[in-house]
Amino acid sequence: MSAAASLQTAMPRSTERGTGDSLPRLERVLDLAHTHRGNPSAEADRLLADEPQSVFGHCLRAALIVRADDRGGRSALAASVAVIDAACPNRNDPAYWHAEAARAWLDGNSALALERYGAIVIDCPHDILALVVAHALDFRLGRRRMLRDRIAQVLPEWNASMPGYASVLAMYAFGLEENGQYRRAEKIARGALALDHGHPGAIHTIAHVMEMRGRAREGLAFLAATESAWIEGTGFSVHLAWHRALFHLDADDPQSALAVYDAQIARAPASGMAALADASALLWRLQLRNVDVGARWRALADRWQMQVLDGARPFYAVHATMAYAAAGRAAAAARVIEALQKTDMRSTWPSPPEEALAQPFCEAVLAFARSDYAAAVDFLLQVRHIAHRCGGSLAQCDLIHLTFTEAALRARKARLARALVAERSAQKPASRLNRLLQRRVGLMLAMG
Repeated sequence: MSAAASLQTAMPRSTERGTGDSLPRLERVLDLAHTHRGNPSAEADRLLADEPQSVFGHCLRAALIVRADDRGGRSALAASVAVIDAACPNRNDPAYWHAEAARAWLDGNSALALERYGAIVIDCPHDILALVVAHALDFRLGRRRMLRDRIAQVLPEWNASMPGYASVLAMYAFGLEENGQYRRAEKIARGALALDHGHPGAIHTIAHVMEMRGRAREGLAFLAATESAWIEGTGFSVHLAWHRALFHLDADDPQSALAVYDAQIARAPASGMAALADASALLWRLQLRNVDVGARWRALADRWQMQVLDGARPFYAVHATMAYAAAGRAAAAARVIEALQKTDMRSTWPSPPEEALAQPFCEAVLAFARSDYAAAVDFLLQVRHIAHRCGGSLAQCDLIHLTFTEAALRARKARLARALVAERSAQKPASRLNRLLQRRVGLMLAMG
């Protein structure tokens, strides 16, 4: 049975209306969604243009908008919820549950949306659509343990004969990796690749494992070997290029990292904030290495200024601030910080996990950019204990520790720098970058 057909058994009466011959198309959109291939949102829009009363189609579109945190899709989401409401007034109908979960996100309450999608998963463990959205919300809301445990709860209900199983394994592997279970994460992710050769989510997890373990050369070889599966047309195309650049940086090859930025990140067709955040995070790492990036900061800051940051996640505001600060646009950075303060004051729903971290880190970035490294250290001392709640993965959150370490070195706070470098080296003893940091600390201490 196909994944879409299997899912339809969970919500038969509502979603079979308006599907008919469209089941193969629904299956295709669902497959693109959970494998992160192609453009499932565009496919869903085309399907609904042909069959505007397809309830399952509207469940798909709503889920994709919520998963992407696509504020530009709010009107389309509201329309889909209205169609589902009209077709499925029965509170026991799983399509009704999908509408209620999406409605919570539409109302600005991502935590309630997660609770509702999670409840669908408990009642319908084969509902991979609800599962992928819950997994995305667990990530966005910093629920690291649930990244692993939500998938573990349903894994016994799945098996290798079921379409979508490779995606379930890939999600589970990522949850394991984010909880530090690296060996098992890699094993599960490679199992997913055995079922679905080139699965972008599984490749992504293995890249994370290699990054967290300091296996830079192996990571570069792995991404080169799998490049045809992820380099174009996947939800991880830009992000895996970012991972490739991180491997180059960890191998002390910043020029190769910059070449990846130029070829695969700066020129990527993706215009969403996730791609821009990867761009900022990479250029900031190069900034920490004193690598001259020329006009790239200005070009990136121009792209950020085309985005509407009001109401966006603090994670994106922080990355926009990096671009503004490094490009010398202090006024633009100050406006972002002011907006963060206003958002905090008017928030009525549970705050995103990075909210308490965002403003001090933005201030630290501004201080670092103006070479006030002591001030940057002071700001980062306030939030180092919550750096893991940056709103991204462990690899993304490492940028805070890197900035803290570099600021301590430049401020000549030798003891603090020694402690921070020792912490990094204990986690990734094979990292060439960490060995370089150790030498810098040693020279500083030797000079008194």
